[in-house]
Amino acid sequence: MSPQDAMFLAVEDDRNPMHIGNVCVFEGPAPSYGQLVRAVAANLPLVPRYRQRVRFVPLQLGRPVWVDDPHFQILYHIRRTAIPRPGGADELRNLAGRVFAQNLDRGKPLWELWIVEGLEEGRWALLSKVHHCMVDGVSGTDLLTVLLDREPKAPPSRVPAWRPDPEPDDLHLLADTIADGIRDPVNRIRGLPFVARAAIASGLGVDSVTDLFNLVSSLGSWRQPAAGSLNGPIGPHRRWSWASGSLAQVKEIRAGLGGTVNDVVIAAITRGFRDLLVGRGDEVDGRVVRTLVPVSVRRPSEKGLYNNRVSGLFPGLPVGIRDPVERLDAVRRQMDGFKRSGQAVAGDVLTQLTGYAPPMLLSVSARLATRFEQRLVQTVTTNVPGPQFPLYAAGRKMLYAYPYVPIAGTVRIGIAIFSYLGELRFGVTGDYDSVPDLEVLTRGIESGLAELRAAAGRGGPAAPAAPRRPRSAAARRQPRVAAASQPSVPSGGGRARSASRAELRDGAKAGPAGP
Repeated sequence: MSPQDAMFLAVEDDRNPMHIGNVCVFEGPAPSYGQLVRAVAANLPLVPRYRQRVRFVPLQLGRPVWVDDPHFQILYHIRRTAIPRPGGADELRNLAGRVFAQNLDRGKPLWELWIVEGLEEGRWALLSKVHHCMVDGVSGTDLLTVLLDREPKAPPSRVPAWRPDPEPDDLHLLADTIADGIRDPVNRIRGLPFVARAAIASGLGVDSVTDLFNLVSSLGSWRQPAAGSLNGPIGPHRRWSWASGSLAQVKEIRAGLGGTVNDVVIAAITRGFRDLLVGRGDEVDGRVVRTLVPVSVRRPSEKGLYNNRVSGLFPGLPVGIRDPVERLDAVRRQMDGFKRSGQAVAGDVLTQLTGYAPPMLLSVSARLATRFEQRLVQTVTTNVPGPQFPLYAAGRKMLYAYPYVPIAGTVRIGIAIFSYLGELRFGVTGDYDSVPDLEVLTRGIESGLAELRAAAGRGGPAAPAAPRRPRSAAARRQPRVAAASQPSVPSGGGRARSASRAELRDGAKAGPAGP
């Protein structure tokens, strides 16, 4: 397991489940449980990791390793449930929030797949959970295209037999750890200066030295003050909601206002956070929401490797800017500056250097990082391009999918964006106790896309919608619609239920007005 993979495992505890996931909605009718099990089982030989579990090296002398699970049983990992009537978006989001809040069983392969029946229009959904130590967003999308089919076909009547490799005992794990340490050629140059070691370890040569210095110089933007109420302790329960847009809308905005797809998406998310903070009565003028934007550093030769190969950027979302065009320009200038600075590449160099830390120290430092409150980063925003061709499960077409990203430490909100068949889907995760107003954020994202589209040539600049009246501090500490006896059930927030059900009726045709 790589150092980055191991860190995702180390930070996990009861309050910080570290799996990624998605909710995929399919055309009906739903397949039988046996049909779906056979369809998934037929593709498992393409993904050996789905039959492997984590083994920890004694005394944490080495990083965890993957071993075949001799007791693998696919029926444990594929589960079946249903949502109550009317089977709309609110019911689906509530179920997903509860399931995503539950940790995966570390004694088994770290994934689950839930068949969800009872959706409107006879549709059904697949809710998937995969631990972040197995995949990052890009390899997770590759995994989705492997487990699902590219054309409709009936599930197989039989699946190939599988025999696990013998599981190593503790003595063999220790011996392999010692051997790996001796074979590591980089250990021979530990006496070199830090920057030189970084350049050699990254495999990027002298350019890495420049990237590291550019990374340091780019941190001057952190002088801007961050918005106030987005950091703090989190609990074990999650709210999960979504917003919708389309790549056609984004292209229209780019044609009229410039920028990249990521620039437009980040500008729309900035509008959502502005609405959220203004609705809470927080100060936004001159402030930013600092976000971690994971960037894939996966090389073409690494396609098909299901692990983590990401670095990160840390832009400040300019929530103090009211005008949507000025807001987009501010985002674009930041992102262009990051490209020139080489921050993502330099971050990858620093990430690779964690491989030289003793595994026990790495594990302890990762846990400590989530225990102490920090206010440098307020959220996570990850944009993962999905397939632009249809996918099928047991012969049924996938209509759309919403992603899930975990939150941890003192970061209370995370956003993931997934594109599929020309549509953009935003999955928004929030701490259940401290973010009862999550729907304000998702509505704001959709409003952000709409106002940028209007400013790009559809009637001129759109006036930002008035945010909700600020709530008192006491009211903000209480979930808006939450029964004390059911703390893990996310509320649908203030969204109109008729509008939510339209999402499931319209499927992939949902426009900027939202689900």
